[in-house]
Amino acid sequence: MNLLFEPIIDGILTDGYGIADNFLTSDEVVALAKSLRQRRGMGQFRGAGTGNQLLAVVNASRGDEILWLEEATTAPDEVAFLQRIGEFVEYVNQTCYLGLCDYEFHYAVYPPGTVYKRHLDQFHSDSRRKLSIICYLNTDWHEADGGQLALYLPKINGGKEQQITISPMGGRLVCFESGRLEHEVLPAICERLSVTGWLKTV
Repeated sequence: MNLLFEPIIDGILTDGYGIADNFLTSDEVVALAKSLRQRRGMGQFRGAGTGNQLLAVVNASRGDEILWLEEATTAPDEVAFLQRIGEFVEYVNQTCYLGLCDYEFHYAVYPPGTVYKRHLDQFHSDSRRKLSIICYLNTDWHEADGGQLALYLPKINGGKEQQITISPMGGRLVCFESGRLEHEVLPAICERLSVTGWLKTV
C-alpha cells in the first residue's frame, strides 16, 4: 500500500493536494456504485446541507444528495473501502505526524445540473477536519460530462491565485488540506457519484 499512498502524501506536502488514480480498482468502483444506487433507490439519501452535522442548512450553494456510512450498517464492499482508508490514516500518521484518530465518510450523488459552490471544508468552530478525501465512482467519464473538482491554490509571494480542475474519473482519489484549500464542484452534466469524507483529529 505504501506505493499507493506515497504519491498522495508527496502531493499534499508539495502542493497541498494529492491524487491517486488507482485507489480503487474498476471492480471496486462498480461494486460501490451499485451499493450507492441500491441505497438511494431505498430512499436512504437526503439533500445535503452546509454547516456542521447538527446545524446543517440545506440551501442553493450545493445540490448533492448524501448518505453517511455507518459502521453498523456497512456492506462488505464499504467495509473494505473504510479499511483501506484506515490504512491510509496510519500511513499519514507515521509519515506526517498529524495525529489523525477518526474519519467520517458519506456517499454523494450530484444529479445533472447540480453544483457545490466554492467553500472550505473546515468549520470556523471546529478544526478537527484535517484532510478532505474524495473517491470517485464514475465509469466511462468524459470531460464533457462536467462535475470537475476545482481547487483554488493559495497565492504565493503576492502572485495570482491558481485554479486547477480535476476530473471525477472512477477509482481516482483526491486528498487535500481541509483548512487550506477552497474548492467547488463544477456543474455536473451527467450524474456524478463519489465517496467523500474527512480525516480528523480529536
